[in-house]
Amino acid sequence: MAKLTKLSRSVEGKVALITGAGSGMGRATAFVFAEAGAKVVVSDINENQIDEVAKEIDSSEGACLKQVLDVTNQENINEAVTNVIKEFGQLDILVNNAGISIPTTIDDENYEESWDKTFDVLLKGQVNLIRAALPFIRKSDCARIVNISSTEGMGATPRISPYTSAKHGVIGLTRSLAAELGSQGITVNCICPGPINTAMTAAIPTEDKQIYARRRVPLKRYGEPEEVAHMTLSLCLPAASFVNGAVLPVDGGLSIKRA
Repeated sequence: MAKLTKLSRSVEGKVALITGAGSGMGRATAFVFAEAGAKVVVSDINENQIDEVAKEIDSSEGACLKQVLDVTNQENINEAVTNVIKEFGQLDILVNNAGISIPTTIDDENYEESWDKTFDVLLKGQVNLIRAALPFIRKSDCARIVNISSTEGMGATPRISPYTSAKHGVIGLTRSLAAELGSQGITVNCICPGPINTAMTAAIPTEDKQIYARRRVPLKRYGEPEEVAHMTLSLCLPAASFVNGAVLPVDGGLSIKRA
């Protein structure tokens, strides 16, 4: 039987830099990409966490580079990209996953500090890393940028306005760069996770999670990091070459539920 498809669903041999890969969705993304045959750069501000992830990937015969990375530090960003090129000679995929969440009210005395720190990590960090990586991503035949936003970027929750505002910004950045870089063969897309079982939600009591999920999520549960990671991988496949500027909720249906 003749082959019906021409587009590849393999990232084997591609080099993927993943931020915030020490835990949660970033960690899951690193494993999913490694198992798919990609050469993975595991980066995070927490060195102990990336050591553990890198060891697990290495033990499963994956190609891996660990990189301590503070996305608020431009020198560190430049160093990380340089190390990727030294190690692998190329950079094909960038997944901007690093994140923080600082609950605060608008009249909190530390609001401005929380705002600046949140934007430095969630939005400015993505911008600066994209700018540093672009000269090398441009050379790829499978150039992919995936920015991790949140369903907060599509709505709002009280008392986390810096986080919500920054996540809206990530969506705007994604759409703008998709329009700007598309003519160069670079796709820029965005994943918006909903309620996911990560360190960021670990402090929420299990009963409260169950109540929230039953009320707000059509699938009646929180998602798992791997479920987000597989959607990220899908956007980076060669076969996803015509997906550009997409804002994709991975939220069990939360964003479409009205009652």
